[in-house]
Amino acid sequence: MTTPIETGAAIASRSAGIYDRVARSLHWLVAGLAVIVVALGWAIRGSPRESGSRELLLMLHRSLGLLVIALILFRGWWRLSHSPPPLPASLMRLEVWAAHATHLLLYVFFVLLPLSGYINAATAGHAVSFFGIFTIPPLIAENPRLSQIANGIHLAGQFLVYALVAVHIAAALMHGLIRHDGVFERMLPRRRAG
Repeated sequence: MTTPIETGAAIASRSAGIYDRVARSLHWLVAGLAVIVVALGWAIRGSPRESGSRELLLMLHRSLGLLVIALILFRGWWRLSHSPPPLPASLMRLEVWAAHATHLLLYVFFVLLPLSGYINAATAGHAVSFFGIFTIPPLIAENPRLSQIANGIHLAGQFLVYALVAVHIAAALMHGLIRHDGVFERMLPRRRAG
């Protein structure tokens, strides 16, 4: 099923069994940013409190988190308005369900984690700087209890994301290295012919 805003290239990509260029680009951009955000988060824990290096790490972690939430919301809209290529008919119904559930949970957690990070900062009375370009003020009243809850969700949620990403990567590698059924190649960058 096509939508009015789908381009000919997007339709051709889907019919060839691959995601369109925008979907592939968003996938790899979010994946790369997520790795950086996680690394920054772990680095924050090891940096001394009230230090310039910690403040820089926090600003970068928060800024990239805001970027991830914006990109994942755009990616969700893109996916709803540009149908993904169909999965191979050889997949069992349970595999199709697991693929859809994993993707949905990844979308949810890539929104929930940055949002809980912002709520944690805001309810602790901190504004969030976006790369020093602009600042998002605390839009929620200070509330130490809510800050702790948001922080707990932020910290615990990361481990669920690690598990979901591990399942996602394991499934992709299984399809690419064992089954050779084209699922792995659906999200890979396309090589130019010639």
